[in-house]
Amino acid sequence: MQHFSLLDLSPVAEGKTVADALTNTVSLAQAAEGFGYHRYWLAEHHNMPGIASAATAVVIGQVAAATRTMRVGAGGIMLPNHAPLMVAEQFGTLETLYPGRIDLGLGRAPGTDMATARALRRHMAPEDTFPQDVQELIGYFDAPPEGRSVRAIPGEGTHVPIWILGSSLYGAQLAAYLGLPYAFASHFAPAMLGEALAIYRSNFRPSERLEKPHVMIAAGVCAAETDREAAYLRSSQILAFARLRSGRPGKLPRPVEDVERDIPPAIMAQVRESLSCSATGSPGTVRETLATLIETHQPDELMVTGMIHDHAARVRSFEIAAEALADLCEAPAAA
Repeated sequence: MQHFSLLDLSPVAEGKTVADALTNTVSLAQAAEGFGYHRYWLAEHHNMPGIASAATAVVIGQVAAATRTMRVGAGGIMLPNHAPLMVAEQFGTLETLYPGRIDLGLGRAPGTDMATARALRRHMAPEDTFPQDVQELIGYFDAPPEGRSVRAIPGEGTHVPIWILGSSLYGAQLAAYLGLPYAFASHFAPAMLGEALAIYRSNFRPSERLEKPHVMIAAGVCAAETDREAAYLRSSQILAFARLRSGRPGKLPRPVEDVERDIPPAIMAQVRESLSCSATGSPGTVRETLATLIETHQPDELMVTGMIHDHAARVRSFEIAAEALADLCEAPAAA
């Protein structure tokens, strides 16, 4: 494994404000850079009371300005919500301001409910134009051919690295076909992880942007000094996910001792399955779990994420994870 990175959803905790969440994002990013994280990604979600990163490019700019060397990017921008030209201009501007530090991960889902998607969309065409939109966007970042009438300024010639994101087999097939790096959202949808990686690796076609397959997988992390403390802290994310699955999204709840008390068993089973690609516990437990995950899937990179109500505890969790992952990056790769 080459690198380890961090995905931040800018959680808005109960009792706190959106402003607090964005301040915490900048604080966490600065700490993450010191911990050795290679990338710091933010995700586009809309109409979500518990997530503050809706204007993703704006938040990326704030994080890039507050850090010095760490790559900063989107994990991801939900391309159906945007005109490719506007995305090219936004990320071309970011790359111009912070050269060599900006990533652009692209997703095919709207990142919200359908009513909000209708409010966001340029149009609600029934056909899927994601592959064409990705290729259009790549073209804006390349050097423009002579006579091109529509250009991304800033953007053209910046060659911003583009990733395809996915939680099913579709993204794996597209990333392989286009010769782009692929990131799998196993932190909330792990069911097709193994199959998707196999498809991507076996069907990859080298491109001008990438010579060989490059895979990043995501995992949840909640680390603390003891297994019991970590389980207590993780109850916030379990509650939040259960409420989302029940159609009641809200701010990130405070942790509880008995997380299953107020969650119906059927919903709890879904949550456990969705969040199963994760490491929760003491430093030793987290290291062991992450080592197994890396050995099983052999990613080129691992991206960790996790929502904890207390900001200081969340920073400490990612510090513990970084200590484990730095050691695992140094370890010889499995045969």
